[in-house]
Amino acid sequence: MSASRSHFGPGSRHPVNVRFIDQAPFGARVADRATAFIGSWRFVLIQTVIVLIWIVGNIYLVFHFDPYPFILLNLAFSTQAAYAAPLILLASNRQALRDRATLEHAAGKADIEEQQNDQLLRGNTEILRRIEGLEQQILRLESRILAGLPPRGEAGA
Repeated sequence: MSASRSHFGPGSRHPVNVRFIDQAPFGARVADRATAFIGSWRFVLIQTVIVLIWIVGNIYLVFHFDPYPFILLNLAFSTQAAYAAPLILLASNRQALRDRATLEHAAGKADIEEQQNDQLLRGNTEILRRIEGLEQQILRLESRILAGLPPRGEAGA
């Protein structure tokens, strides 16, 4: 999965994505895209095809510019590894920073939500306290009403 702007649309809404993707420096964007490509099946297949053409061409066909043991091919692999490793580390470090920022953002939102929940709980507790007071008042009024009524058998006499 590529961490490019096209993946997230024209602009990100999440503040961490805005910071690490939309506002990322050019070098960081290049590193992210390069490692996304290097870590893809497409890259593996392209590289496999190139290596097969290289080997078959140098053994069986007319090329013969890099005969067995394929020293130029080894040099190409070494050069690729020399560039790929730092790019992967750069992207990995950026991903770690992005993950940390995402966790900090989520923790901040969780703190706000916890405060809101505490406020709601206090409000609900106050409402329950008032309801209990009203229940007590209703019971007192009911007792007074019942005390003022004649007993059941005497009402029709």
